[in-house]
Amino acid sequence: MKLFDRAKQILIAGFCINLCIGILFTWSVFKKALVTDLGWSNAEASMPYTIAIITFSISLLLAGIIQDKFGPRRVLITGTIISGLGLIASGYATTPTQLLISFGVLAGAGIGFAYACLAPAAMKWFHPSHRGVVNGLIAAGFGLAGVYLAPLITRLISAYGIGYSFVLLGAALLAIAVPLAFTINNPPVDYQPEGDDSKTVKQVTVANEINWRGMLRTPQFYAIWFMYLCASSTGLMIIGNITSIASVQTDMNGAAHLVVILALFNTFGRVGAGMLNDKIGGMRTLALSFVLQIANMVMFPHYHGEMGMMVGAALAGVSYGTLPAVFPSLTANFYGLKNYGTNYGVVYTSWGVSGFIGPVIAAFAVDSTGTYELAYIASVVIMSAALIVSFLTKPISGVEDKDEDKDDDIDTDMQWQAAN
Repeated sequence: MKLFDRAKQILIAGFCINLCIGILFTWSVFKKALVTDLGWSNAEASMPYTIAIITFSISLLLAGIIQDKFGPRRVLITGTIISGLGLIASGYATTPTQLLISFGVLAGAGIGFAYACLAPAAMKWFHPSHRGVVNGLIAAGFGLAGVYLAPLITRLISAYGIGYSFVLLGAALLAIAVPLAFTINNPPVDYQPEGDDSKTVKQVTVANEINWRGMLRTPQFYAIWFMYLCASSTGLMIIGNITSIASVQTDMNGAAHLVVILALFNTFGRVGAGMLNDKIGGMRTLALSFVLQIANMVMFPHYHGEMGMMVGAALAGVSYGTLPAVFPSLTANFYGLKNYGTNYGVVYTSWGVSGFIGPVIAAFAVDSTGTYELAYIASVVIMSAALIVSFLTKPISGVEDKDEDKDDDIDTDMQWQAAN
């Protein structure tokens, strides 16, 4: 069997694992049940999701460091096991604090460990000109999870209650994702991916492999981090609250189909943005996404009917889906693949911070004013700032390093870098 066939196997396995661990995109279904069935406040029901996002980003950084040194398989197996056990433990949680620990900490950490290994392994098996598409397809599994999980969770909660639903989901994750994790590994050291180096794409070769210390010396890192923070805050705010928004804004009950629509368009956004990234470059792709999200946030207060909510969810999904397809590619293009796990883990801390900002802004807005309009206004402001930064960020032309460990910070292997 050809090694390129093995590349496709890695891609498919990574996609399927993300289908299992993408439960974060269905939290609004759990949140609504916690509020309506158990009488929790919006803030109490949002906090496990917020803590899970923060834990996810921290564990992704740790997992990136470990898998750069030891490979993805053991880290991935550990992550899938922890996430499954965390979901099962959530089924026995009876207080907000217990759910913070079981879902927010355990499940969040396990999902982060698993997610951290999939894109790095897949990108190493494919030609650099396909990085955007590979990232988009891998990330698509995570987004697509909501398409089948939202209606499934709604039915499980209706039939068995919240606790048993968590247990069933955790057991299913252990049965499916753990065996798949055993199939993921890095290619051999001398492996050369198939591809056409003469293919005309909006990319150029550069000579830098940069580790996290060298990355922190570049202004591009801080631009990427800030843009990721702003865009994720808005996206996660909508993802974590879409059913509550529909209930408050349109008196819709049982709006789980909005989660499905959001997840479906989130998936389209990931794949489409990955393809667009390979054609026009990452920064241009991000700018288009930011403009779309700004327009959507301006219009969101005016979405009062079911059709309006569906349009808002779809646009939010497309815009947010751009991020996990483009930002990993930008990180690899700017700083190389040798230290990608650690580098992207550092970049991804912005997503963890955004998981606190977006949902908290939404919870504060609705608990204090009864509507989400204040959250929409805040989103327009931060997305406008991200758009400005996207216009100002240029490719890396070189990095000065005056430390004694210069050779460790920047290597001279040929890599690819997106051009604006």
